[in-house]
Amino acid sequence: MGASDDIEAIKQLKARYFRLMDTKDWDGMAQVFATDVEIDMTGEDGTVHHGVDDFMPYLRQNIADVVTVHHGHMPEITLLSETTARGIWAMEDKLWWPEGSPLVHLHGYGHYHETYEKADGQWRIKTLKLTRLRRDMVTA
Repeated sequence: MGASDDIEAIKQLKARYFRLMDTKDWDGMAQVFATDVEIDMTGEDGTVHHGVDDFMPYLRQNIADVVTVHHGHMPEITLLSETTARGIWAMEDKLWWPEGSPLVHLHGYGHYHETYEKADGQWRIKTLKLTRLRRDMVTA
C-alpha cells in the first residue's frame, strides 16, 4: 500500500466515524478507534477519555437520543511513518435534542485534530481532540 492509499484509507475511516455516529451504530463506532484511544473533549464539557471502553458509554449517554448530522471537510493528513499519521478536519455538526430537553438545537463549527495508528493492516483513530470555532444554540 502506497502513501496515497494510506491517506485514502484514513479518509474512509473518518467517513465511517461520521456515518456510524449519526446512525448510532455503537459497535461499529467502537471499531474506528484504537483500544487505547484518547478523546479530548475539554472544549465541550471538560472531559478526557482514555480508551474505547471509557469513551463509548460517554458517547451513548450524551447522544443516543439526539438526532445528529456530522460533516467533515478539507482533511489535512500527514503520514508520519508506515503506521502513524496525523490529521486535521474542518467540521460542521447539527444536533437536535428530543422534545422537552432544555437544549433544542446546536449548529457547530470547528476542527478535529487527530492522530492515527495502523495495526493489523487497519487504520484507527489513536487520539482525537475537538475544537470549536462557533456554536449556534437554541434553548427551550
